[in-house]
Amino acid sequence: MILNYIKIAFRTLLKNKGYSFLNIFGLAIGITCASLIFLWVEDELNFNEDFARQDEIYIVPTNQNYEGEWRTFYSSPGPLAQDMKNDIPGVLKATRSSQETRLFAVGDNSINRTGRYADADFLDIFSLKFIEGRRKNTFTNPEAIVLTQETAEQLFGIGEKALGKVVRVSNRDNYLVTGVVENLPKNVSFPFDWVAPFERYRDGAEWMTQYGNNFSDTFVELTPEADFETVDKQLRGLIKTKEERTDDYAFLHTIKDWHLRSKFENGKKVGGRITYVRLFTVIAFIILLIACINFMNLSTARSEKRANEVGVRKAMGSGRGRLITQFISEALILSFIATILSVILLAVLLPQFNLIIDKSLELGLSNPMHVFGLFGIALACGLLAGLYPAFYLSSFKPVEVLKGLKVTEGSATLIRKGLVVGQFTISIVFIIVTILVYQQIQHVKNRELGYDKDQLLSMRVNRDIIDKFDVIQQDLISSGSVYNIALCNSQLLSGGNNGSGFQWKGGTDTEDVLISFRNISEGFFDTTGMEIIEGRGFSRNIDADSTYTLVSESLAKMMSNENESAIGKTISRDDDVLEVIGVVKDYLYGDMFGSSDPVLFFNYHNYARYMYIKTKDGVPIAEALSTIETVLKKHNPAYPFEYTFVDESFDAKFKNEQLVGELSQIFAILAILISCLGLFGLAAYTAEQRRKEIGVRKVLGASVSGIVKLLSKDFLKLVVISIVIAIPIAWYFMRDWLQDYAYRIEINWKVFAAAGIIAVLIAMLTVSFQAIKAAIANPADSLKTE
Repeated sequence: MILNYIKIAFRTLLKNKGYSFLNIFGLAIGITCASLIFLWVEDELNFNEDFARQDEIYIVPTNQNYEGEWRTFYSSPGPLAQDMKNDIPGVLKATRSSQETRLFAVGDNSINRTGRYADADFLDIFSLKFIEGRRKNTFTNPEAIVLTQETAEQLFGIGEKALGKVVRVSNRDNYLVTGVVENLPKNVSFPFDWVAPFERYRDGAEWMTQYGNNFSDTFVELTPEADFETVDKQLRGLIKTKEERTDDYAFLHTIKDWHLRSKFENGKKVGGRITYVRLFTVIAFIILLIACINFMNLSTARSEKRANEVGVRKAMGSGRGRLITQFISEALILSFIATILSVILLAVLLPQFNLIIDKSLELGLSNPMHVFGLFGIALACGLLAGLYPAFYLSSFKPVEVLKGLKVTEGSATLIRKGLVVGQFTISIVFIIVTILVYQQIQHVKNRELGYDKDQLLSMRVNRDIIDKFDVIQQDLISSGSVYNIALCNSQLLSGGNNGSGFQWKGGTDTEDVLISFRNISEGFFDTTGMEIIEGRGFSRNIDADSTYTLVSESLAKMMSNENESAIGKTISRDDDVLEVIGVVKDYLYGDMFGSSDPVLFFNYHNYARYMYIKTKDGVPIAEALSTIETVLKKHNPAYPFEYTFVDESFDAKFKNEQLVGELSQIFAILAILISCLGLFGLAAYTAEQRRKEIGVRKVLGASVSGIVKLLSKDFLKLVVISIVIAIPIAWYFMRDWLQDYAYRIEINWKVFAAAGIIAVLIAMLTVSFQAIKAAIANPADSLKTE
């Protein structure tokens, strides 16, 4: 019986190749788009899943109060890990950890790799799988280091044993390889290429053992029987028992939330990437729904051509149930064919999709869940898209259709038009979202930054570069390719080191202001394009300027009363007193959509971690890079030449917003394409229904343009209705989305007008094809049956 239905369905589909192709193509686009989203969502949901004991592993952030507002930082005091193990029952393991980038060298082979200094518990908490060596007693040697397999192969060669061999680190220290672990997957929140004992981190400086210095990531593992609420409550009061003068507190943040729920406001967890996961999951189902709606419209648009078939089958004894089964069988066959086509499209499009989302997703048909997922999508689409046409077509009365009477539609026309309105409403919403997201990103990118990011290079520095900085600077500037260079302790765009507790006289006298620190060389402002709006900058004499500081404009306003200068004022903390000699115009760093914390600048670059190089205008960047590499290789031969462009780092700050914008653009195009197929089907249906009317009008002298207008005006009404519905929906969701950004655009009515015009033009272009085709047809062909 089932095979018989399938044979009949295949014969019917082959008779209607054009109709079948449109249905298959529309469904294939929808399934492909939804599958891409589901692959992305799967990767997002599976972050950190390779680490065992998901229910027991936590990171320990701290909440700190500044100016009456709680701010959340992943960093915590150095002694917190050990104190948690000692003082809180239920804490099984705890480790300090700090991420660093170091140069690794074996003979002439050298590479920069990012890893972690951590306590021995780190290896147990994350259940690292050892390929060489054993986890137990790995860090008993303070000079030990554990490498990932990839790092070991890059240093020693593929197939070579690394265990027991020596690695030169930072061209200064020797480390003994005591273990090699499996490579971490790409989707982990805290990736690393190596792990070394925490004691080697900055030689265990004394400030690391004190509360009040939040610098390390603290990871803990609870016992399986530990109660989260109890442990978290005890942890929240622990810092206060160690440092009475602070209100800071630490808390537990589960590994399951590290990636998806990492956004905090006023000390409370409010979401994060989970918002985008939910959003795009809904979009995937919407795209599938649009594809199914398109299927319904195309199927019912052929109702008159299939009416005779239904009449004959009913007259020969076929019941409505058998007809419904046949039509659903046709829909399912089309859906499964569309799914097969979508697999081909996925294989072609997935590499490009990976470039957009910056991931390495795989189709993974060897994964049973992926196969079942595709099967489920095909089955759901086939049933959803085929049910209404099946019930509608099977309802025709054989007496009426065999006598050639017009099929009675009842509410079918209204349903079809409603489906088209729904399709175009969604498409217009996507268009509006795409435009507004683009405007928001451009709005922030074009705001006053306070520095010049163009032709500015950033690179990590080491002790050799710092010691030889003066001669490197002289060689680079004299080469004619470089305008200036400077050193800084932190990245230009990041928060860097900070602190509070500063005092001054006058203005807003408070110790609750969080201030960022910048230890710089004297040419930093000139190199980065920052503007000193009052006073002077630093001199080359570090000792002479050791008691001086420059402050950012926002800090200067806090230190002074109205119309009063901050120059000459002093700012102090504990025993350190600094005189303000200059005011730097505020610049944007950290939160690109908000306001940045005030900054203190110090003329001290001995602890610099980054060097900034500004190339000269008019010098080709390739030439400048070649010159820079030559000079650095001369003075710093042990280190590879690695750099980043600041403007590229700036653009990367908008990764989430750009992802939303780019995917919205793709979804808008696909939704419009699928909607146009539905509109094309409805236009074909309308032209077929009014075929005789058009013939009569042509015989009576109607022009082609007049008939095109006649057929098009009804569709224009549908698009206008879609625009009216889409505008408030898009406005509501985008207004809510923009509320997350302190620095944001105002939604302009022109965006809605532009989206409406685009939708109307696309719809009219789609309808015009069928309208013109009907208008130029020979009226004799449509009237000869009368």
